[in-house]
Amino acid sequence: MSKFDFIDLDGKVLRTFLTILEESSVSKAADRLGVTQSAISHTLAKLRLVLGDPLFVRSGQGLTPTERALSLKEPAQKVLDGMRALTDGRPFDPLSEQINIRIATNDMPRELIFPQLLRDTRAEGVRLRLEFIPSGVPDPELLRSDRCHLMLTPLPPDGPDIFQKRLIESPLMVFYDATQRTPPDSWEDYCHSDHVEVRFADGRNARAVMRGVDQSQIRPAVVTLPHFNAIPAFVQGSDLISTDTALMKQGPLAVLDCAPLPFACPPVSIYMVWHQRSTNDPAHRWLRGRLEAIAASLQT
Repeated sequence: MSKFDFIDLDGKVLRTFLTILEESSVSKAADRLGVTQSAISHTLAKLRLVLGDPLFVRSGQGLTPTERALSLKEPAQKVLDGMRALTDGRPFDPLSEQINIRIATNDMPRELIFPQLLRDTRAEGVRLRLEFIPSGVPDPELLRSDRCHLMLTPLPPDGPDIFQKRLIESPLMVFYDATQRTPPDSWEDYCHSDHVEVRFADGRNARAVMRGVDQSQIRPAVVTLPHFNAIPAFVQGSDLISTDTALMKQGPLAVLDCAPLPFACPPVSIYMVWHQRSTNDPAHRWLRGRLEAIAASLQT
């Protein structure tokens, strides 16, 4: 009989397997899970014995999953989701446990909402640990793979297992430096102005939230940036403009002047998005309620 059998496949082992699969690296998996590389290697060795497959082979600087490993991804995630569901009805007291949340979002929601959440909860004695990853134009696999627990985004991904709720609605504004120029006063003036824009890692840009206008008429951006926080450094002291939500004035673009768009454009909604596995989790419900309360206070 093998030294290990199926009862050795507990939740921590399955979570480690899925993390190695996502990161293609023992060291990155160890960093993400907050354990040593030797602990990851030991767990991987156990899995290989139990499953009778190497699961991962070295390829360049990373690991390549075998066909067996790829075939186990969905079943392993379903087992973990089932184990998590067993705790949905548990009593929950935010003061009695460490709450670890990983959020996928971009600069504006991160800096507008979460500092207040952390200040409020720390003052109450809640042990809340927040980890952020960039969302760009979000992929539902971030939630399905449990890479994050929650998204805040104006572009919520679709899927029967993906839940969403509108958190904030905000009009789009032109941000500029009033010492250098006046805001555009017409569609034509706007289109012929020099723009700064954010482009995400997948190649799509933040202007995707503009609806009902012919964006092909807008002059290509002079500066393309990966983050909203970098916009002020380029707009200040220049005649460049940036188009972002009015809420940016309370966050990354606070130092810039702003004015309404000189044409009709629907407001932008920021959505809270999560996977169905988290819907009934009491800690997740608590978090969603706190975020809704903060969002409501920002718009009153």
